[in-house]
Amino acid sequence: MASRGRAVCMFYQFLYPLRDEWFVFNIFKYITFRSAGASLTAFLVCLLLGPAVTRWLSSLSAVGSTERQHAEKIHHLYVEKKHVPTMGGILIIFGIVVGTLLWADLRSRLTLFSLAALLWFGAIGFLDDYLKVTKKNTKGLRSLAKLGGQVVLGLALGLYLYRDVEFGGLLNVPFLKASIFLGWLYIPFVIIVLAGCSNALNLTDGLDGLATGCMIFAAGAFAVISYVSGHVVFASYLQIPFFPEAGELAIFCAAMVGAGVGFLWYNAYPATLFMGDTGSLSLGGALGTVAVCIKKELVLLIVGGIFVWEALSVILQVFSFKLTKKRIFKMSPFHHHLQLSGWPESKVTIRLWIIAFLLAVVGLSTLKLR
Repeated sequence: MASRGRAVCMFYQFLYPLRDEWFVFNIFKYITFRSAGASLTAFLVCLLLGPAVTRWLSSLSAVGSTERQHAEKIHHLYVEKKHVPTMGGILIIFGIVVGTLLWADLRSRLTLFSLAALLWFGAIGFLDDYLKVTKKNTKGLRSLAKLGGQVVLGLALGLYLYRDVEFGGLLNVPFLKASIFLGWLYIPFVIIVLAGCSNALNLTDGLDGLATGCMIFAAGAFAVISYVSGHVVFASYLQIPFFPEAGELAIFCAAMVGAGVGFLWYNAYPATLFMGDTGSLSLGGALGTVAVCIKKELVLLIVGGIFVWEALSVILQVFSFKLTKKRIFKMSPFHHHLQLSGWPESKVTIRLWIIAFLLAVVGLSTLKLR
């Protein structure tokens, strides 16, 4: 479906006017084509700049500690990773921003919200990584300060959307095709979604390529969901809320996919570059924002099921130990439990990727099933 009016994006403005000279340039008005372009652009940015960014971060000694308190059992598994540079999320963010700016309609509020969330959460993660690298410890930014930064953006977005006629504090329930009116509770709900998704993806980022791969599947699913949510015919047929600007979010999500694949080239086992909190917090915040903007917050629980389980495993472990002095898992997050159960790192990663793919398919099925 074409976007409303003339899209305000660089390639559209420069190349679409040439359609009278050559009809091929007419394709720049289509969201599907621009999504593919954004994904390919973000991929090439990350792929081509990856070596330079890796050398730059190495020259700055941007290497975080791979040893965490109370995780001595797995320290031997990370000996070879202690010289791998972190903060590679800078590369992912840059790829997404470039891909989005070149191909997306920047008049779309939803696109701007998602870009703002990416940059805001990325800044929080960058500060956290910077403190870890300079102080040479794993604490970084204080938890309260980190959470406070996440709450600020969640509060701002929640307030804005709550006052918007199109959103109005409604929560859509997948499979039932029903809505629940949350009223003012919608505002803290948005805060929980953004902070929860951001921190959950951060907890998942413990193995080479694990968080990156799972994010690719989640972003890919939301690219499809965003597109149909912004297409009046598809939205009507599927009986889902229609948001005219949602189609442009497909371009943003496609850029996330492309940047993720490009980054995975260097982050796959054995990784030569880690995303750090700069990447994990920003990607999680961006995914949460996209879900909120198209009212698919509960679908995010399905599509991001790996992130949810990783976070839940930590919560269950903490509560179990505090209440019974016994641990449910050998170690949390869950991927460490699998490591201590004898699974090689690459096998843990690939099998969780497979589950992430299946969950993405299940999430897409909510568009029709009821």
